[in-house]
Amino acid sequence: MPKLLLATTNQGKAREYRHLLKGLPFQLVTLAEEGIHIAVDEKNTTFEENARLKATVYSNFSHLITLADDSGLEVDALGGEPGIRSARFAGDEASDEDKVERLLARLKEVPWEKRTARFRCVIAIANPEGRTELCHGECRGLIAFEPKGNNGFGYDPIFYFPELDKTMAELPLETKNQISHRGRAAQEAYRMLEQLAEKVKT
Repeated sequence: MPKLLLATTNQGKAREYRHLLKGLPFQLVTLAEEGIHIAVDEKNTTFEENARLKATVYSNFSHLITLADDSGLEVDALGGEPGIRSARFAGDEASDEDKVERLLARLKEVPWEKRTARFRCVIAIANPEGRTELCHGECRGLIAFEPKGNNGFGYDPIFYFPELDKTMAELPLETKNQISHRGRAAQEAYRMLEQLAEKVKT
């Protein structure tokens, strides 16, 4: 069975991808499992560019089909911030709690109806021959006034779905993967990887 490299050091993200891509004829491996410790400097200005860069660099280095993503939270009241800086919004070494705290502080005076936001995810799939495909996903909601829920990671505890009356961190993983930005992008990626698997066989 061919390997598919999940190009992330985020354990929560890797766990979600193992669930989202379950059933594919690939052995899913992470950077740590492959002994890959090089870092990619994400200096691009879009999710698409960063995802493509990571997938390409790690595929070239590992000689494996590689899946990488770039994702983030865009808050309308902050002009789309934190956006591509979502992971580093409170500093390079900040915890998830630090990022949530900073975002809530920035939105302290913003009323409920103006706390609209969306999560975006772009997945890049690269193969060692140099071909890269992109998949997109997004979901919309509101930024809650306080964190709720213990599932998920990052900004999940404050991303609220009005139609479900729950934050993303209050959802079971199965539900989250059906409606999340990463889940929607992964559905498209799943179909692409199925086709890639057929080509690898032949």
